[in-house]
Amino acid sequence: MDKLFKLVLMAGFFFLYSCGAYFNQPLDQQKARTGEFSLTTKSLLDLPEAAKPVEVAVYNFSDQTGQYKAIENGSTFSTAVTQGATTILIKALEDSGWFIPIERENLSNLSTERNIIRNTKQEYIKNLNPNEPPLPPLLYAGLLLEGGIVSYDTNIVTGGVGARYFGVGGSAKYRQDRITVYLRAVSTNNGEILKTVYVSKTILSQAIDASFFRFVKFQRLFEAETGITRNEPVQIAVKDAIEKAVHDLILEGIKERFWSTKQGADTNKQLVEDYVNEKEKEESIELYNRVFKTRTAKSNLSLIGGVSLIDADYSKKVPRVLARLGYQRSITKNIGYGISTSILQLDSGNQFSETFSELNLNGYLNLLPDDDLGPYVYAGAGGVFNVSAQSNVNPDTFFKMQYGAGLKYYLSQRIGLKLFAEHNIVFSDEVDYIENGKRNDFYFNFGLGLDYYFDF
Repeated sequence: MDKLFKLVLMAGFFFLYSCGAYFNQPLDQQKARTGEFSLTTKSLLDLPEAAKPVEVAVYNFSDQTGQYKAIENGSTFSTAVTQGATTILIKALEDSGWFIPIERENLSNLSTERNIIRNTKQEYIKNLNPNEPPLPPLLYAGLLLEGGIVSYDTNIVTGGVGARYFGVGGSAKYRQDRITVYLRAVSTNNGEILKTVYVSKTILSQAIDASFFRFVKFQRLFEAETGITRNEPVQIAVKDAIEKAVHDLILEGIKERFWSTKQGADTNKQLVEDYVNEKEKEESIELYNRVFKTRTAKSNLSLIGGVSLIDADYSKKVPRVLARLGYQRSITKNIGYGISTSILQLDSGNQFSETFSELNLNGYLNLLPDDDLGPYVYAGAGGVFNVSAQSNVNPDTFFKMQYGAGLKYYLSQRIGLKLFAEHNIVFSDEVDYIENGKRNDFYFNFGLGLDYYFDF
């Protein structure tokens, strides 16, 4: 009991140590503070100085999802995302230093106040000072920025893990939502849409808990539990997405030569190159953070090492070394064929131990051909040949079929690793020299291999 209790305390210590928020629980009132940076704020602030800031107007950058906050029970009229996206966008434009935001969201308030000032000057101040200058005109914008929050998708990924043993257990759960914004720049000169950028941001929610439930003595129950839930603020996620959209719009404008940095052409070129590289990398990442790669190589050579395990008439099964050399060619990115030859030993201890070679012809199906890590399955037919000394008095050639599954990992465009398991069904019961029962002899191959990809 003491050992178990110590084990629980140690596990609980490491469990809590991994939760930074656990030790920062709010136990008292907190004073107001300056708003937090998002993950993109620093990138926006670090942009080089603009050669000439551009006057921009934002009339409305709103929530276009029409979605209400999801709750487990009942209904709510609270919106899922902030209704102040226009204010967040104006703040991002101001922070960038590349734009001069002009008030347009509450233009009626501004116009009313200017009318009050104008009337006051006409009725009172002019009488006191005839040389009082008129109210200066409003600034007008060369660009309109429009768009909005176009989607808020909940529960795009959910999952968790947990375990419990003798009243001791814990669990972890997570949920991922996704927000999407579009931002477009419109020329006030002719109404042309100059650029549109599209940005998405995931929102993570996590819950971790641990519990202990045990009778330590007769009628003495010890029970303890702890846990924490952490939700990424939706407002911070919206701020991050909008700031990323402004950042990308600035770089798209530099790329199209709508505006420039103060440092000139060399800085512009470097910024655009870095942006294009980052954009290509981000565009290769699909939903659920899957990174897609374009494979140009059609063929590959495989060098494989592993073990073979007989499943025949003798009860004893001893794993032995397998060596294989193979060639594969893709017909499409999902489908291919291959041929391989192997040297292996099938061993049942003192009763049977022989060396074989095999020749296999297989068809392959790659389930995730564009991912760095993906499974594949295959099936085919071939032959296995006894190359040991005893083959002159026993059958030495057997036809078979095989099927298997594996996992590929691409280290680069040319080099890959793979792990596989294979079942070989021999059309004979005489592989181990005896016939016993109705079932033919089988054997398994397990291997780890290295692939070299080339264009041919």
